Amino acid sequence: MLSEMTLGQYFPGDSIIHKLDPRFKIICIILYIVALFCADSYAAFAAIAASTMAIVLLSRLGIMTILKSVKPVMFILAFTIIANLLWTTGEKPLLEFWIIKIYPEGIRYALLMAVRIICLIISTFVLLTYTTAPVALTDAIERLLSPFKKIGLPVHEFSMMMTIALRFIPTLIEETGKIMNAQKARGADFESGNLLKRAKALVPILIPLFVSAFRRADELAGAMECRLYHGGDGRTRMKIMKAKPGDFVMLLLFILFCGAIIATRFFAKDII
Repeated sequence: MLSEMTLGQYFPGDSIIHKLDPRFKIICIILYIVALFCADSYAAFAAIAASTMAIVLLSRLGIMTILKSVKPVMFILAFTIIANLLWTTGEKPLLEFWIIKIYPEGIRYALLMAVRIICLIISTFVLLTYTTAPVALTDAIERLLSPFKKIGLPVHEFSMMMTIALRFIPTLIEETGKIMNAQKARGADFESGNLLKRAKALVPILIPLFVSAFRRADELAGAMECRLYHGGDGRTRMKIMKAKPGDFVMLLLFILFCGAIIATRFFAKDII
């Protein structure tokens, strides 16, 4: 199961999304998130779903790869749906059992929140981690945040820290799988018993995982010191980012899309 998780991985390709400037990708995903949380009508959510499908198709990534990106948030997704079903009130309950009342508004709101979370996860992964190399993502974050250097913000260190954390996710997932297999070979059982027993069974996994994570961090720090790494001062780049006409076209499309979603708040019927 852990080996199927694609969180934080990069899939090389030559699609339109892969070729976009990473700086423009970050700006586009910010606009997309703004549009996503401004959506409050059926028309807006239909546009959000259609745009997410368009992004997936343009990225040329497999459907199974996209579906795997939702696996890590299934618990959050289920919790959100249940919470909205139980706590959203309305005029007349559709189902009533003991102290539990489920209203049509709650069902509608739960489904729309599920669509919002799924579209957010898929679009973020496809536009950023799946189609952007970690080094390019680091450079893009640093370039976008470069104005904050004037007020003393350690932009280079901040972007490097984010990218290293993102890059370590697949490594830690793989390490967790190896530890679990080793513990199962010694007779450990992680699937039977109640929730408390399963939580206790994870202790033999967490301790070696933390030890391995600290060891890898120490090895990385040692390697960076051996290569005389001392931050972003005086550093040059092997590849200089240059915006292309296609980047500006994509940015314009996202600006228009965000504006259209915001406009639906005034012209479309609210459902949230």
